[in-house]
Amino acid sequence: MTRDELRQLLIEWLDDNYHFGDAEAKIGNDDASFLDNAILDSLGFVALIVYLEDRFRITIERKSLNRENFDSLNKIMAYVLPRLGVA
Repeated sequence: MTRDELRQLLIEWLDDNYHFGDAEAKIGNDDASFLDNAILDSLGFVALIVYLEDRFRITIERKSLNRENFDSLNKIMAYVLPRLGVA
């Protein structure tokens, strides 16, 4: 899995579950805060975590569930990719 492939999967998940094809436009840039820009709310983050764990068969430690790891596309990719063996 490459960074671009993961990014595309995240955009597709956001489109399918929350933004109906407008996720990329709503995000604007990959550093945009999901919370501050109303990309996801707290329940959306729970759904995202469940998706990531199921899709990639990884366990996300509950202590890792914070804005530093999951509040933007770049932060999510930086957290997930190493767990998939991608540098």
